[in-house]
Amino acid sequence: MRIGLDFDNTIVTYDSLFHTVAVEKALVPRDTAVSKVAVRDYLRKAGNEPAFTEMQGYVYGARMNEAEAYPGVIDFIRRARANGAEVVIVSHKTKHPFLGPKYDLHAAAGGWIDAALRSGAEPLLAADGVFFELTKEEKIARIAACDCDYFIDDLPEILQMPGYPEKTARLLFDPEQNHDNKGVTARFTSWADIQAFFDEKWQAKS
Repeated sequence: MRIGLDFDNTIVTYDSLFHTVAVEKALVPRDTAVSKVAVRDYLRKAGNEPAFTEMQGYVYGARMNEAEAYPGVIDFIRRARANGAEVVIVSHKTKHPFLGPKYDLHAAAGGWIDAALRSGAEPLLAADGVFFELTKEEKIARIAACDCDYFIDDLPEILQMPGYPEKTARLLFDPEQNHDNKGVTARFTSWADIQAFFDEKWQAKS
């Protein structure tokens, strides 16, 4: 079994970090909800969306090491490996930000993976199992090339794109419950739910 995972907003949550940075830069009031979307919406309403765009580059680049994994995702990867599954990461991410300093966003994300996705001293993913693609189309092609049995993503449009491999189950990670089940195999609001979904399959095989 090969399981593919998206990276941003699937493995990593940026809610706390975006709020912290926005408050540090005096872009939002401190009592703004601790949410990346809340920060974005506040700046849009204030007519300052370029500040959010530049902040994305800063967070994904200079501050990436402060980002947090979603609760349960690291345990899920450990459990998947213990049950003989191969886990790969396939993300679409620009190499550099659209605005601001030209941080290497691929290197920053790779550094986070190397530091955070570990079991003791051992990396949880092989170096050749992490892919950062520049476009959504290249991401879909990579999912197909990896021959994933399942792919987990927070964006329904990725799971429903033309060219998405028919054999790959479409698992939507939707912690904010912003979407319905249309066009996906299953929808989950937490990594605990995803864990339960796969535990049932692994137990059936044992």
